[in-house]
Amino acid sequence: MLDRVRQYISRNHLIAANGTYLVALSGGADSVCLLRMMLSLGYRVEAVHCNFRLRGEESDRDEQFCEALCREHGVKLHKVHFDTKEYAALHKVSIEMAARELRYDYFGQLMQTIGAAGILVAHHRDDSVETVLLNLLRGTGIRGLEGIKPVNGNVIRPLLCLSRDEILSYLRSCGQDYIVDSSNLVDDVQRNKLRLNVIPLLKTINPSAIDNIATTSRHVAEAVKVYDAAMARGISECLSDDTIDIPSLYQQSSPEAVLHEILSRYGVPSKLVGQIFDSLLTSPTGSRWQADPYLIVKDRDTLLIGRQPVDAAPLVMPECGRYVYNGNVNGNGNQTVDVEVRGRAAIKRISKEPFFATLDADKVQFPLTIRRAQAGDRFTPFGMRGSKLVSDYLTDRKRNLFERSRQLVLLDATGTILWLVGERVADVASVTPDTIKVLCVRYSKE
Repeated sequence: MLDRVRQYISRNHLIAANGTYLVALSGGADSVCLLRMMLSLGYRVEAVHCNFRLRGEESDRDEQFCEALCREHGVKLHKVHFDTKEYAALHKVSIEMAARELRYDYFGQLMQTIGAAGILVAHHRDDSVETVLLNLLRGTGIRGLEGIKPVNGNVIRPLLCLSRDEILSYLRSCGQDYIVDSSNLVDDVQRNKLRLNVIPLLKTINPSAIDNIATTSRHVAEAVKVYDAAMARGISECLSDDTIDIPSLYQQSSPEAVLHEILSRYGVPSKLVGQIFDSLLTSPTGSRWQADPYLIVKDRDTLLIGRQPVDAAPLVMPECGRYVYNGNVNGNGNQTVDVEVRGRAAIKRISKEPFFATLDADKVQFPLTIRRAQAGDRFTPFGMRGSKLVSDYLTDRKRNLFERSRQLVLLDATGTILWLVGERVADVASVTPDTIKVLCVRYSKE
């Protein structure tokens, strides 16, 4: 078993020979086996024990056992006590989740303090099989069938190649005792129900059930590598700047899988992805699906993904100066608007910067207002005759729904639109050879 663990570590590049690692030590059989094996294999380790104060005297017994074990083998032990119930109540999470968050937060801090290369935890093959079954019950994609991975960030699992029975056999072979957590013997949570009831039943159907599930899980993990490579190619062909090209999507070998991979990045639940895919070809332009905080919109042959527009109050500017506009135009941050009047001689040529407007100051009445474009807004673009709906102008410019919803306009006291911000000034206040004073307006995003 030691040779198998050594080979597993080497094959998966889990532990560096010259690094120091923390062993998460609860006192149970799995973590005790992990500590003993790492010592036997010659790795440099220190132990860490978390007392969650959940089982009264049992919790103190576990801590004392870990102290004695580490003292016997000359291993430095780090200890921490948590008020897990208070943390769970404060953060409105389950006791199980509270213990997990407290444990891994502390592990991360301790790793930095002592310069450890990683934290070793004692998950084994049977734990991985339980995870696969739990994921199946919850409804999972292909990755849920991989089981527990040997490495997840700084967390390393060297015993995934061993079964629970093999761990117990190893401890017996070296005469090592361990403690039993009584909470693991009660089927009050899903994992315990699987461990105590379902898995024994599966073994009566097929004694090799757990071995076979573990083998299938390893095969799936290898298949996922091929799947991920194919998905990466498909996504690169379909997705650009939060826009999915629908014809390109349907050229993929599995359009639904590619769509799922893309939308899952935005936190869109699988059920909604299925609904979108089922209606994608038949739904008209403008169809919308909400997945807070995102909005997914069909726009002709594309699927647009963006944050839902946030209502923003107009910014009124009674005079020249610098103003801060909390318009949330891009979903976050503020924008600044600088307004000043210059002499015509100071303006050598009219700026073509999209976010800098030059207007004839004598044709403009304060106060100025910046707001979102609204339905029915009209203006006369510079160089054109006759007014045009702002919405039509933006459509002609091929601006998508999200860009149109974020479009800003600058108006004067008469309600006349002077500037489509970032697009075009209005002809009504444009600078001419007769202009004496130039009103300069600069819009800046953070």
